[in-house]
Amino acid sequence: MKLHTLTPAEGSTKNRKRIGRGTGSGRGGTSTRGHKGAKSRSGYKSKLGFEGGQMPLQRRVPKFGFKSLNRVEFKPVNLDTLQSLAEQYNLDVVNMETIVSHGIASKNDKIKILGGGELKSKLDVTAHKFSATAVVAIEKAGGTVNTI
Repeated sequence: MKLHTLTPAEGSTKNRKRIGRGTGSGRGGTSTRGHKGAKSRSGYKSKLGFEGGQMPLQRRVPKFGFKSLNRVEFKPVNLDTLQSLAEQYNLDVVNMETIVSHGIASKNDKIKILGGGELKSKLDVTAHKFSATAVVAIEKAGGTVNTI
């Protein structure tokens, strides 16, 4: 082994163009940053959404309405979905575990049962919230409604 035969390990070096190493390298002087301006300086960092002094989009667009910080969002599940679940898997109890295990909602979702569709099976349904039409339809089919 001699000094002139040494080579770096494969993958340990990058084939990149070295900038700022003198004018003879072809990438000296301004080091590919152009002349003057904020982007030519060291330590330059742009604000998110900065448009070069133009009024940013988030300030141009009008804002209206009110968004409550305490809003609780529910994942809607219709009665026809419960009916197809009951027929497909021969269920008589529908709760969070069955809804999550069959991929209708995730485990962190709050579920609201809505009255869309028809329910023929007698089901014991447990969820976070129910619409009035859903409660009537479930009880009409002979099932029970349990709120978590």
